[in-house]
Amino acid sequence: MMVRVDLLMSVDGFASTTDQTAENPFGRDRSRLVETYVATRTFREHVFSDSSGTGTTGVDDRYARHYFDGIGAEIMGAGKFGFHAFPEDPDWRGWWGGEPPFRCPVFVLTHRSRPPLAMKGGTNFNFVSANPTDALAQAKKAANGKDVRIGGGPTVVREYLKAGRVDHLHVAIAPILLGRGVRLWNDLRGLDAGYTVDSETAESGTIHLTFRR
Repeated sequence: MMVRVDLLMSVDGFASTTDQTAENPFGRDRSRLVETYVATRTFREHVFSDSSGTGTTGVDDRYARHYFDGIGAEIMGAGKFGFHAFPEDPDWRGWWGGEPPFRCPVFVLTHRSRPPLAMKGGTNFNFVSANPTDALAQAKKAANGKDVRIGGGPTVVREYLKAGRVDHLHVAIAPILLGRGVRLWNDLRGLDAGYTVDSETAESGTIHLTFRR
């Protein structure tokens, strides 16, 4: 069992965007950040249920396959679930429609009390008011021997990196500049010393950095 992170980032180090509006809740910058990932065959199959075989099949797709393989549970922050945008909506069920792509128990770190939410396809959202260590213990138990993914956002990922709890970190650096957002690397000087670091450039220009214990 490993604790894994897969994160998308701009060249200037931002792993979140700030240009969201009510009309465009993800923002234009977000679509630019995820463009090559969304174009992969694996993403289209897992998220859009597209079995036509369309989509890219190169280096980006290989990392997309790894993103979905072997995950038994996920941890995410309240922001990734959308509580920042829908704080008082009891009917809010996340961004991903009726069948989210996680297909495993998901632990949402939040101080809001809410009953578990079972979704189609095997995703079960559990809303926990716990510190990162206790949440990870819950996720590991639920994962039943498979890997646990720290799904984001970057603030939550940074907490686990600073605590030394991440075994495998993959960062996909898109060839774009955002100029604002939340940086992953703040206060993580020397992080690379504890890992073997590899890099690979995809056909899209995306740079895949992998940190392995």
